[in-house]
Amino acid sequence: MPVAELCHKHGMSNASFYKWPAKYGGMEASMVGQIKTMEEENRRLNQMYADLSMQVHLLKETLGKK
Repeated sequence: MPVAELCHKHGMSNASFYKWPAKYGGMEASMVGQIKTMEEENRRLNQMYADLSMQVHLLKETLGKK
């Protein structure tokens, strides 16, 4: 099966297919799972930081007006 067809079937780009070995080549499946878990946790923490930063900014702006 050609790479383009395989990628289309699974909803991924050709570039992602070719980047996969560079990023995950030589890793055990459990390590890939740990990386995915850590990436998700990092995304969640970044979102929490952004939310808290916005709240601080809004509080400072509100308090500064009084």
